Amino acid sequence: MRIVEVARKTGVKAETIRFYEREGILSPPPRTRSNYRDYGPGEAARLIFIRRARDLGFSMPDIRELLELSKEDDRSCAEVDSLARAHLGQVESKIAALQVMRDELSRMIASCEQDRVSDCRIIDALVGQTTRGGT
Repeated sequence: MRIVEVARKTGVKAETIRFYEREGILSPPPRTRSNYRDYGPGEAARLIFIRRARDLGFSMPDIRELLELSKEDDRSCAEVDSLARAHLGQVESKIAALQVMRDELSRMIASCEQDRVSDCRIIDALVGQTTRGGT
């Protein structure tokens, strides 16, 4: 199938597919006589794997490693588990940082009196002052 078809089938944009080929994460498929890429079910399955991993926030190096590990069916999945656990730790750290951001924004919004910008507590907080012009 052509790149447009595999893109539609996998939910991966054509330009992203070309990027994966350039990066070596997806082998370039054979070409038709008219020089179109001719993707098969194997490439489509690999693209779905990559898309799902990207949706979960895995980095490209991690995806590359997961793809390599997935080639060995009889291998222990301890390394896969380790990668997933490390990624989960990163996700949890990001969630904690986002919660801190949410709390700070909520505090700033709650302190807003919606009067004039010159008295705006949100602007003051972003400037890092209790009142602008003060110390």
